[in-house]
Amino acid sequence: FTRDRKSMSVLCNDPSLQDDNVLFAKGAPEAILERCSSIMLPDGSIEALSDVTRSALDSRLLEMTGEALRTLAFAVKFDLRETHLHDYDGTSHPGHKQLSDPSSFEDVERDMTFIGMLGISDPPRTECKQAIEDCRQAGISVIMITGDNKTTAEAIARKLGILAPSTNSSCRSFTGKEFDDLGPAGRVQVLAQLLSDRGTEGAVFSRMEPRHKQVVVKTLKELDEIVAMTGDGVNDAPALKLADIGVAMGIAGTEVAKEASDIVLADDNFSTIVAAVEQGRSIYKNMKAVIRYLISSNIGEVASIFLTAALGIPEFLAPVQLLWINLATDGPPATALGFNPPDLSVMSEPPRGKNDTLISGWALFRYLTIGLYVGLATIAIFVYWFSFDEGTDGHTLVSVSQLMDWGQCTEWTGFHPAPILGLNFDNDPCSYFTAGKIKAATLSITTLVAIQLLNAFNAVSEDGSLIQRPPWANPWLGFACGLSAAVHCLILYTPVLANIFGVCPLDLHDWYLVLAFSFPVLLLDEVLKFFSRQGRETPVTASSSSTG
Repeated sequence: FTRDRKSMSVLCNDPSLQDDNVLFAKGAPEAILERCSSIMLPDGSIEALSDVTRSALDSRLLEMTGEALRTLAFAVKFDLRETHLHDYDGTSHPGHKQLSDPSSFEDVERDMTFIGMLGISDPPRTECKQAIEDCRQAGISVIMITGDNKTTAEAIARKLGILAPSTNSSCRSFTGKEFDDLGPAGRVQVLAQLLSDRGTEGAVFSRMEPRHKQVVVKTLKELDEIVAMTGDGVNDAPALKLADIGVAMGIAGTEVAKEASDIVLADDNFSTIVAAVEQGRSIYKNMKAVIRYLISSNIGEVASIFLTAALGIPEFLAPVQLLWINLATDGPPATALGFNPPDLSVMSEPPRGKNDTLISGWALFRYLTIGLYVGLATIAIFVYWFSFDEGTDGHTLVSVSQLMDWGQCTEWTGFHPAPILGLNFDNDPCSYFTAGKIKAATLSITTLVAIQLLNAFNAVSEDGSLIQRPPWANPWLGFACGLSAAVHCLILYTPVLANIFGVCPLDLHDWYLVLAFSFPVLLLDEVLKFFSRQGRETPVTASSSSTG
C-alpha cells in the first residue's frame, strides 16, 4: 500500500482458477476505477468499462459516501504477461525488480477489471457530538483531518456537528490536493477565515497525507493559535511533535505516536479531551480563586494597619493576634478553595491567550476594592464602638476627634470613663484607650476574621453570583470556614486563651455589630462580579484542536 496511489495489491496463484498468477487489488474507489478498463458482471462475464457505467458507479459511490460510509473498491487483473509477472515465483524472478520499486506499482495495476465496492459503517461515538458542541461553546475550533473520501468526511462531519447541515462545504472542506494548490498565502487566508467563524462550525480536510497535517499545524501556529493535534499512526508523529499539545491514542496508537505526544488518551475518546479542557480550566480558576482570596484578605490586613496609623487611633492588632488571623483564615479556607467545582460558565468562556497574565488589571482592581473594604470595616467597627455604640456594657463614648487625638487625653478636663469588663480607669483615664480597648479590638479582630471567611465564599466562583453558585456547592469550604469560626469562638470564650490573645467574650449585641460590618463584603463582590459578567468579551483568539 502507498498513499500516493491509495491502493494495495497482492499476487496470487490458484491453479483452479488459471495457471498464471492473478493480481487482486483493493483501495480508494476513485483510484481503483481510474485504473480499470473493464468490469465483471454478476454472472461472471467481463465487458469494457464504458463512460455510462463509470458514471453510474460514480453516482453510487457518491450515494454511499453521502451516507457517511467508508468505501473500498476491489479489482482483479488476470493477464499479467505484459508486466512479466504472470509466472512470478519469488525474489529470484526477473520481475521482482519492479515489485521492489513503488513507482512502478501503478503500471502493474493498469487495465484491471472492476469487481465491486463496499461501504463500511463506522459510526462516531454517541458522546462525540455533544463534546464537539462543548468545544464550540468554549471557543475551540475542531478541525477534522482524515484520509477518507471528501464526501464521506463531510457526511461524518455533519453528523458530528463539525459542519452545519446546510453549510456551503466548498469554503470549509478541502482535500489534501486542494489545500496544496492554495499556496502558502492562500492556506493562511483560508485557515484564518475558518477560525474567524469558530463559534459557528469547524472545518474538514480529507484525503490528507502526513505532510499536509504538518502544514496545517504549522500554519495554525503562525496564526498564533494554540494547536492540539490527535493521532495514532507512525506518520502522525511529526505533526504530533510539532503541535503545542500532541495527543496520542492509548489503545489504537502506535508506540512512535505515543512517544511523540504530550498526552496519551487511555480510552481513545475525544470527549475525554473535552473533559480534560474543562478540568484544566477549573483548576486554573481554583488557583486564581485562592490567589484572589489570599491577596484581597492580606491587602485588608495591611490597609487596617496603615489606616490605624494614618488616623491616629489606638492600635488594635497585636502581633500574636495578626498571626492568629492568618492561621485561622489563610489555612483551611484557602485549601478548601482548591476543591471548588467547575463554574457553570467554564465551558462557555473563550480560551485565555498564551500571553495572558495571571492577574489582569480588572482582577487587581477587584483585589484592591475588597481589600480596602476589609481595612475600612475593621477600622469602622473599632471607631463605632468608641464613638457611637450604646451597647449593654455601659462604656463611655468619645467623639471621633477625641479618639484620633487620644494621645492628648491627659490634657482633657472632666474625662472620667466608666469601668467596663472589670477594668477601672479612675487612676489613669487614658488607659481607657489602651487596656480599655479590649472590647473594640475584639470586635475588629472578629470582624476581620468574619469578613475573610465570607470573602472565601465569594471565591467559590470567579464571576458567578452566589445565587447561581451557592456556598454549599463546595462543602469542603463550608467545613473549613466553620472550623475556623469555631476555633475563633473557642479563643473568645475560653478565659485562658482569651487572656493569651488579648480578647474578650462578645455578647449577642456585639455579634450583630460584627455581622453588620462584615456581611456587605458579599454584596460588594456581587456588584463586582456583575460588572465582570457584563464586560466579558466575545471570543477572538482561541485554541484549535485538530483531530485525525
